[in-house]
Amino acid sequence: MSRTELVPGFEVSAIGFGAMALSHVYGETDPEQAPRTLEHCLDVGVSFIDTADVYGQPRPGTDGPAGTNEELLAGLLATRRDDIQLATKFGITGRLGGEQLDAKTTQGDRDYVRSACEASLRRLGTDVIDLYYMHRRDLDIPIEETVGAMAELVDEGKVRHLGLSEVTGPELRAAHGVHPIAAVQSEWSLWSRDVERNVVPTCVELGVGFVPYSPLGRGFLTGKLTREQIASDVRAGQERFDGENYDVNMRAVAVIEQVASERDATAAQVALSWLLAQGRRLGLPVVPIPGTRSPQRVTENAGAAALVLSDDQLARLDAVADQVAGTRNLTFVSDDWISAGRE
Repeated sequence: MSRTELVPGFEVSAIGFGAMALSHVYGETDPEQAPRTLEHCLDVGVSFIDTADVYGQPRPGTDGPAGTNEELLAGLLATRRDDIQLATKFGITGRLGGEQLDAKTTQGDRDYVRSACEASLRRLGTDVIDLYYMHRRDLDIPIEETVGAMAELVDEGKVRHLGLSEVTGPELRAAHGVHPIAAVQSEWSLWSRDVERNVVPTCVELGVGFVPYSPLGRGFLTGKLTREQIASDVRAGQERFDGENYDVNMRAVAVIEQVASERDATAAQVALSWLLAQGRRLGLPVVPIPGTRSPQRVTENAGAAALVLSDDQLARLDAVADQVAGTRNLTFVSDDWISAGRE
């Protein structure tokens, strides 16, 4: 696996891994399979692993972030900590449920930032987080206050680098003025390109890396996602998967599959390779974090780092976004949950 420097001094695998897929948000999980998938990530060189305090099945009778996805990673960290670039997040105090997100429940005051970090460190069983993200903005708290509290964690050696998720260009600029930001994490893919308007150019200006989540369109861009799978999990709450939009968007996927057939690759590899190429074209380091429960898919996704697409293929893929029906936001949260809703 090749490596990418998100910012000077912070190098990660060119393809990362989104650990949320190992928790319940996309349906039932296999607790015995998850550790094997994580081990396989490291075995094939996928060392940049992303989690969050809100990922995982909430325990009955408890409030706030579940934390069980972080606990899942603790076993791997106990034996292979030096092999991992670890990212986790705070700021969503609701729950990512199997059917819906407890909408717009966020917190970003100084005391909460510190307590959230301490709780994540305990669950992960480590003394330092390589990349600590603000998962979503608390719109009632100045972003400078939240990032100021995060900066204190860097000074204390609990965190190495700071990140922000789903921020606008001006929010990133304000945060970066308080403490250098290593990476922005937002949805970015062949069918979600709104970040290219303002957020990506600001990252280029400030020298901030970009970590696209859902780089495979929550699985849709692989061409393997069925209506039945969508109906059983959180994807049922996104209009892109709904009714006629499903059929319209499958025609966009056909473009990806055609390019894949030309390169003897999979649609997933083509979608990830396009993102890496787009980063090069726009002038910033890009490290996608696809998630999966299957070791086989981990290997498949890792192969995207070596796939080089032609200019003609990139041009055809560039047009995919124009064919997409529906927005990327979930229907049961407010528009300002994502950066595009606040621009």
